[in-house]
Amino acid sequence: MWQARVMGNGEWPRLRVTDWVETRDTLQMWTQIVGKVRMAHAPAINHWWHVTLYPSARGLTTSAVPYGNGSFEIEFDFLDQVLRMSTSDGRSRTLTLEPKTVAAFYRETMLALAELGVETVIHPVPNEVDPAIPFAEDETHKSYDGDAARLFWRQLQQVERVFSRFRWEFLGKTSPVHFFWGSMDLAYTRFSGRVAPQHPGGAPNCPPSVMHEAYSHELASFGFWPGGGEEGAFYAYAYPEPQGYNDFAVRPRAAHYDTTIREFLLPYEAVAEASDPDAALTEFLRSTYEAAAELAEWDRGTLERR
Repeated sequence: MWQARVMGNGEWPRLRVTDWVETRDTLQMWTQIVGKVRMAHAPAINHWWHVTLYPSARGLTTSAVPYGNGSFEIEFDFLDQVLRMSTSDGRSRTLTLEPKTVAAFYRETMLALAELGVETVIHPVPNEVDPAIPFAEDETHKSYDGDAARLFWRQLQQVERVFSRFRWEFLGKTSPVHFFWGSMDLAYTRFSGRVAPQHPGGAPNCPPSVMHEAYSHELASFGFWPGGGEEGAFYAYAYPEPQGYNDFAVRPRAAHYDTTIREFLLPYEAVAEASDPDAALTEFLRSTYEAAAELAEWDRGTLERR
C-alpha cells in the first residue's frame, strides 16, 4: 500500500510511481476519453492545443467547450472524486471516480453526454500507448486510488505554478501550460519563430501527421510526467536538437541528459527535497532553455523579457 509523504518545505506532495502505477494507467485512459471528447468539439488550434486538459481548482478540466449555441465542460474533481459534466444551460451529470474498468467508464461517460444532449463521436482507441486497447474492450485497466489521484493533481498544481511564472519571461510565441493526455504530462513550450524540418513521427499508435503539426516550428519544450524517476520526472528537449545540446551544462546538478529518449531529465524528488523547490525547478527550466536558444541561435534579444 502506498503512503503519501510530504517532506522539506511541506508543499510538494510525494508519490512513488510504483505505489500508484495501476491507478496512473487507468486514469490515463480515462483522461484520453475525456480529451477526445474535447477534441471532437473544440475548434482546432495550432499544435493540437485544442485537445488538452488544464489543472483546475478541483482537478483537471476541459475548460468550456463550444457546442451548439452554448458550451459544456467536463472536470475530473479529485476532491469530491467525481467526473462532473456541465452545460451552459444549467444541466449536469456526475460519475463517481472509483475502481472500474475503462470500458465501464467509457460507456458511462458517453451515456451521460447523450443525456445532456451533447452528441459525440470519438476515435475510441487510445493514442501514444502500446498496446492500444479499444476503450469499449478495455477490461484490463480498472484500478483507482482516489488519494493517489488527488496527490498527483496537487503535484500538477505546484508544477503549473512554477511553469506559469517561467512563461512570463518569454515574449515570443508560447503554448499554454496544459495537460496532454496522450503521454499524461503537464507541458509548456517556447518557439523561436522559425519553421522546423518535418518531424519523423514514431510515437506509438499516433499518426505521423499528428507529430508533423505538433512540431511544425522550432521549439524548446518542458514538462512533468509520472514516470522517468522514482516519483516522476521533469523533462526538457529541443526540436530540432542543436549540435552540442546533450553536452550543455544544465542545472541543478541532479539533472542529466538521457541518450535513449534524447531529453534532459530532473527527478521530481530532487526538486521536492531541495531547500527551495521553486528555485531548483526554475533553474532547470532556464538552463535547458538556454541550451536550446544559445546553440540554435535564437533571437534572444527580441524573444526574452529583460
